[in-house]
Amino acid sequence: MSKPLLIVESPAKAKTITKYLNDAFVVKASIGHIRDLPKSNKDAVDIKKGFVPKYVISPDKKKVIAELREYAKKADDIYLATDPDREGEAIAWHIAEVLDINDDPSHVKRVTFNEITKEAVQEAIKHPRAIDINLLRAQEARRVLDRLVGYDLSGLVWKKVRYGLSAGRVQSPALRIIMEREREIRAFVPQTYFVITAQLTSGKQQFEVECSEEFNDKKIVDKIVADGKSNGWQVADIITTQQDRKARPPFRTSTLQAAASTYLGFSPSRTMRIAQQLYEAGHITYMRTDSMNLAKSAQDAILAHIYEHYGKEFVSPVSYSAQNNKLAQEAHEAVRPTHIEKTSISGTDEQEQLYDLIWKRTVASQMKPARVEMTRLEVKIVKSDAPVFVTNGIRTLFAGWMKVDTYVNREEKTIPAINKGDTCELVSIDPQQKETQPPNRYSEAGLIKELEKRGIGRPSTYASIMNTLVERGYVDKQGKTLIPTLIGDVVSTFIEQNFAKYISDTFTAEMENELDEIADGKRDYAKTLKDFYTPFTKEVESKQDVPKLTTLGKVDDSIVCPKCGSSMVLKLSKTGSFMSCSRFPECDGARNDKGEELKDPDSIGVDEVSGLPVFVLVGPFGPYVQLGQKTKTHKSPKRASIPKEIDPSTVTLEMALKYLSLPRVLGKHPEHGQEVIANNGRFGPYVGSNGEFRSLKVKEGDDVYTVTLERALELLATPKPKRGGFKRKAKEG
Repeated sequence: MSKPLLIVESPAKAKTITKYLNDAFVVKASIGHIRDLPKSNKDAVDIKKGFVPKYVISPDKKKVIAELREYAKKADDIYLATDPDREGEAIAWHIAEVLDINDDPSHVKRVTFNEITKEAVQEAIKHPRAIDINLLRAQEARRVLDRLVGYDLSGLVWKKVRYGLSAGRVQSPALRIIMEREREIRAFVPQTYFVITAQLTSGKQQFEVECSEEFNDKKIVDKIVADGKSNGWQVADIITTQQDRKARPPFRTSTLQAAASTYLGFSPSRTMRIAQQLYEAGHITYMRTDSMNLAKSAQDAILAHIYEHYGKEFVSPVSYSAQNNKLAQEAHEAVRPTHIEKTSISGTDEQEQLYDLIWKRTVASQMKPARVEMTRLEVKIVKSDAPVFVTNGIRTLFAGWMKVDTYVNREEKTIPAINKGDTCELVSIDPQQKETQPPNRYSEAGLIKELEKRGIGRPSTYASIMNTLVERGYVDKQGKTLIPTLIGDVVSTFIEQNFAKYISDTFTAEMENELDEIADGKRDYAKTLKDFYTPFTKEVESKQDVPKLTTLGKVDDSIVCPKCGSSMVLKLSKTGSFMSCSRFPECDGARNDKGEELKDPDSIGVDEVSGLPVFVLVGPFGPYVQLGQKTKTHKSPKRASIPKEIDPSTVTLEMALKYLSLPRVLGKHPEHGQEVIANNGRFGPYVGSNGEFRSLKVKEGDDVYTVTLERALELLATPKPKRGGFKRKAKEG
């Protein structure tokens, strides 16, 4: 009897699980998704038939699939043990489809576990189930919807703003939130106010107090300072209170990402990558979850650990409910260590750091509150109606959970030993003028909290949202701060002006809830997509005549056109922005985004054949040479790239004309009569004809500028070599 086959996503996960199954199973990995929507949107989804996705096998997975098919033929039972969420359910379904085993439910067994431990894996195998089609449909709905919306919206942005930009169903609301904060900052008008501090002594102790009120009126401040200098000081009151500070709940995805950003400086994508490694190694439970629940067995183990290592007085079992039940996903447990007795692990530095953060938060969540004593000392100026001056002290009476969670700020501040009614001596009194500050820009942690609060996105999407905003150039990440770029501002403004409904908090959150209802079997897949997509496409179509957004606004009056002195406006360019004369096209004066004058380049000579000047220029893809300048009659000057190894400043007219000679027509192909050309391409020099291309053998003496027709035909007659390509690191999980 053959062994059953168990399929997971990643080799690391397979390696860990193999250890727990005592060689009773053949364990193999699909290495992430094996199928996806094609890159071309035209062929991706059959809208008329009910938004049916047309999946294609990923080219780099053909070998993996062939191997899985061979093992599947030999196995009596096939267990699909992909991750316990919608993405994992989809991967399991795709594997079953590709292996052609979905038609035999008794042969296909779906198993899930929230932690990769021996007990959890063996228990899961005892309780297999069928693939959950509702979870699959929920994943498909999100994937299809994001593809269709992104394709339509991005296409319009390409036309109306700039080619190559993108917009998305969740990405665009996130960018809008960043821009809303940025506009608050721009509109902020600072207000001046005064803070008054005083240095006092009592006995041999010196301490600082601050006026309990702030003032806008300098006259009031001057009077208080004068009173403080001319009158005595006395302790008006000492108020002592005690306060319990509860432990924070164990991590869910969003809070893990936020805490790792705050305390470890990890980006959300980095955090999730490390957490995936810890999960697959069996160190932590599944890291994509909105639950804060702890399994009963895990909680018992945590409480026993606290009792043994910290004492009975620290033990306090606590159950945490989800912050928002609507956001709860399929993995119904918090992110926690699988074995609480492992206070640390052996791994990379970043793995050890993240594990330490998770371990301490988990253990602390089951410990008693910390108890602190707060003391407020109030001092008054004798014979003055000035407000009291105060200083606050804090000391820990019982550490509680803070004994374990060292990532919290355990502030300790003592106040002088002094009694009510005691007199104090003034050392100095200092009024400080300050200004109110605008709201802070979002950090990645702050934006994740904001998205979660507004119900936008889900745990598995936060990291990709952050990455997209940075990679598309919509925000710059400076330290932990997200600063919107000019192009991010333009794209967000365009979408806000034309698709405000579709990127609003309410609409986006409601759409997320509808996708969740598909997972619960409460909503139909095709109807949900149709109800959204039909009016959306009409809205996109209605915006086709919207004017193209090229002018971004007027430039400061201090910067004028270098040619005519008129005001200037900011415009988009292929690589960013520049300042253009407001009288364009009558005047073509321009400056770069730093205000420096843009002058016509000097030519390096004239081509005797065409009579046109030749220029050396720099574009978004590097330096190049150009024959002539763009005019109304000469709209597309011929251009050619300068080889990477050549310094543009050393290019001569002869060299430029050589570069401009490409592509070279070598003659006609004797078989089909099409032209044979030699040219430079993305992968180097080549010859081509009638859709067939062959690389030139530079090492064998071939040169794109001198290669003959005979040599080109010889190369084209050789079999086309198979491309090995590069091995792309697959997404695991």
